[in-house]
Amino acid sequence: MSEQKTVLVTGSSRGLGAMIAKQFGEKGYKVVVNYFKNKEKALKVIEEIGKDNAIAIQADVRDEQQVEAMVKKATEHFGTIDIVINNALINFEFNPVTQGTVEELTWENYNEQLQGTVQSALNTIQAVLPEMKKQQYGRIINIGTNLFQNPVVPYHQYTTAKAALVGFTRNMAKELGKDQITVNMVSGGLLERTDASAVTTPEVFDLIAASSALNRVTEPADVAEVVVFLGSEASRGVTGQNIVVDSGLTMN
Repeated sequence: MSEQKTVLVTGSSRGLGAMIAKQFGEKGYKVVVNYFKNKEKALKVIEEIGKDNAIAIQADVRDEQQVEAMVKKATEHFGTIDIVINNALINFEFNPVTQGTVEELTWENYNEQLQGTVQSALNTIQAVLPEMKKQQYGRIINIGTNLFQNPVVPYHQYTTAKAALVGFTRNMAKELGKDQITVNMVSGGLLERTDASAVTTPEVFDLIAASSALNRVTEPADVAEVVVFLGSEASRGVTGQNIVVDSGLTMN
């Protein structure tokens, strides 16, 4: 049971984020659907969850002030934010054709993904931390990828940022554990299909399926269900972990 706990899911108007938001909604949680540009899709997610149990709030999670305003609005609406899912994906598509080579990449390419991944996670954590510390309870789940372990396609800037997120997650888990706040990471494979992977060629998906232990490509629901577990009371003894959900393509 959710005990009416509230979850904030960044970047949840579409793709994996929308699936995570809806999974939490089905379990009885209050859900804050964060979106950057796609208000129409965010409102559709709200309708599927139910307007009494969900609210859509626009914010660029790279912007500290916008995140603080979002958290303020959400807490005024629902009371507290107990769980944060750092899922937002900024300006990236899993397109093996257009991905830049090492000769073509610039530091700006890397910095854009580091801001969208690590800086945004820092912003949300800092915004919710005072209340989580006060109530001595919190769940933070960062969304990663298995691609930094097994770069089927060398998505350089994206996978580098997600690799940094592992260290970020473990350090946060170590510091915040004394306040009974758990911090974990869930790393999916290349998911079939989300908006971000819509341009992925069939050959890439075929290669992943043939190489995985379960002979299948991971779907958004597979990842979302693990995220919901980490947001629940059942995960109280789990922190500082990177749980890979990729049908056995990579094994820790």
